[in-house]
Amino acid sequence: MNARVSTRQDTKQLLLEAGVEVMIEKGYTNSGIQEVLSKVGVPKGSFYHYFDSKEDFALAIIEEFDRDFMAFLMPILTNSALTPKERLRSFCETKRECMRAASCRKGCLIGNLSQEMSDQSETLRQALSEAMERRLNAFTVCIEEAQKIGEITSSVDARLIADLFSSCWEGAMMRAKTAKSLEPLDVFIKLMFELVLKN
Repeated sequence: MNARVSTRQDTKQLLLEAGVEVMIEKGYTNSGIQEVLSKVGVPKGSFYHYFDSKEDFALAIIEEFDRDFMAFLMPILTNSALTPKERLRSFCETKRECMRAASCRKGCLIGNLSQEMSDQSETLRQALSEAMERRLNAFTVCIEEAQKIGEITSSVDARLIADLFSSCWEGAMMRAKTAKSLEPLDVFIKLMFELVLKN
């Protein structure tokens, strides 16, 4: 790979990383392209060498965030040193620590943009839905493993439990941001593991 191609790809990656940082905090509507360009030090006219539009940029940001999230999630959910149920708790506690470190700001880009953009852009809605589907599938597999060893009841379909787990977690993240408190996450973890994810 020549230096010119490498530099072009590096610049695009830097734009995506800066875009994630801005959009996870400000959302789509309030995120300005100029703010992202300033973070990277790229002139405004160069933006369209990398992305066709702001929507195209947001689509790439969703893909970047989703790729990073799955790279974070899968090692936790496949950690053979823990039981499947312990892996789910590890995910929750690790993300809770992330929220604590961020003073209950930012949250989940997929959840944030889903609330803001699902009725505004079919292209983004579809990408957000696919990202949610990937994590839902991962949770389902882990819950199925837990059911096989009797950690979680088999009386309810694993997919339904995963759907509830994912939806309630996203809601708890949203409430934690709104309340600027970890309490919604603590309530989720306590009740989910004591009442729902039981054998």
